[in-house]
Amino acid sequence: MPRKSTRLTFAVLATGAGVFAMLQSLIAPALPTVQHALHTSQSTATWVMTAYLLSASVFTPILGRVGDLIGKKRTLVAVLLVVLLGCLLAALAPSIGVLIVARVVQGVGGALFPLSFGIIRDEFDPSRVPGSISNLSAVIAAGGGVGIVAAGPIVSALDYRWLFWIPVAVVAVTVLIALRYVPESPNRAEGSVSWLGAGLLSAWLVALLLPLSQAGVWGWGSIKVIGLFAAAAVLFTAWLLAEARSRTPLIDLRVMRLPAVWTTNTVALLFGAGMYALWSFLPGFVQTPSSAGYGFGASVTASGLLMLPMLVTMFFSGILSGRLGPVVGAKRLLTTGSALGALALGMLAVWHDQQWQVALVSGVFGLGIGLAFASMANLIVGSVPASQTGAATGMNANIRTIGGSIGAAVTSVLVTGRLQPSGLPYGSGYTHGFALLAVLCLAAALAALLVPVARTGRMNPSAQSADDPAGTRSEEATAAGRG
Repeated sequence: MPRKSTRLTFAVLATGAGVFAMLQSLIAPALPTVQHALHTSQSTATWVMTAYLLSASVFTPILGRVGDLIGKKRTLVAVLLVVLLGCLLAALAPSIGVLIVARVVQGVGGALFPLSFGIIRDEFDPSRVPGSISNLSAVIAAGGGVGIVAAGPIVSALDYRWLFWIPVAVVAVTVLIALRYVPESPNRAEGSVSWLGAGLLSAWLVALLLPLSQAGVWGWGSIKVIGLFAAAAVLFTAWLLAEARSRTPLIDLRVMRLPAVWTTNTVALLFGAGMYALWSFLPGFVQTPSSAGYGFGASVTASGLLMLPMLVTMFFSGILSGRLGPVVGAKRLLTTGSALGALALGMLAVWHDQQWQVALVSGVFGLGIGLAFASMANLIVGSVPASQTGAATGMNANIRTIGGSIGAAVTSVLVTGRLQPSGLPYGSGYTHGFALLAVLCLAAALAALLVPVARTGRMNPSAQSADDPAGTRSEEATAAGRG
């Protein structure tokens, strides 16, 4: 396919990745509605979120690697079809059990992120890669915000099932366009999928994320939580050993040890903790009745509107980062984005008595998300061999999710650890939670200062080999990583 069609290719990639990002957050505000409609308990309804999280965490790096091996377009179309099936199943689900299974199927769409980044790197002109990655990252970030904002109006005007019917229509059209216009990437990794590595990776991710998401129900001191954490440690060690000994590892640990990769992943862990936890707890804060001493008694729709400034600013700052990258460098943008996140959360911890204050903080945090998301993706893509793009960006997305699970779990302890006689949390719990998230984002900004800049620019894929995973024979630093 001629490169003049890259705009349409980008539109397909942005639509698929944006829909998946929206599905991550779209159902969260509607969980009470789902619980009532399907006649289930609150603890069971939370599995609608947990199942999706676990599935996405498992499939994102694995299918990213599969795309590197067998072809990114082929894998992309297959993943879109699975997401389509998952959305259709969810829209028709007659029971909570079927809906949970549907969410597991939808979670396969997590692979759309690394596959899309890989296709951009393979197909676009090298000079356009950093800007296109920034734009796609902006769409991904905004997609999560759209889910939070749109859930209330959709449920109020239609029904919660339309949270899935709308993606069915969008994804179906995206599949048809992808088949016709997205080219198959020429760059392929050598070898095969390490199924032992895939199995161990899946096992330790589930063993880690499951207790983090369910500890509030099971209890932090329960045998299940402690046992799963211990199992996660053992399985993680086994996975490291298996990958180190494998001739065709699922995740090349040499690539993960590259300075630009491990430092960026550290930022992803810390910033993800702040971002996802804020998305989880800010709606609950503003929906709390003012009789609790805080909150505004906002409806689901109104609480979504308070998040609208975040959606707008994260999208435009993500787009802007593509223009700023060649001037100031991805490292400085990542540091600035993380610092803005820390500033916003610090402001929220002490400044949340009026709705306009929450809206302003939301907008500042959105600026940070847009800059951080775009620069993280560019730093990873610019630092790894072309044959490792899918696996490396998939792991970066996964690490961000792990950070989010940790941040949400710790914040939950602070918020719900002490309740008023009415059963509502005390305002101090939210204050302490927001302050902790501010510290995590500040730590992310400090970690971003450690990101090296020597070789984070565009790479010449043909100059890389298995013996040169860092691409040390590639071009020296370009503006994408200047900092």
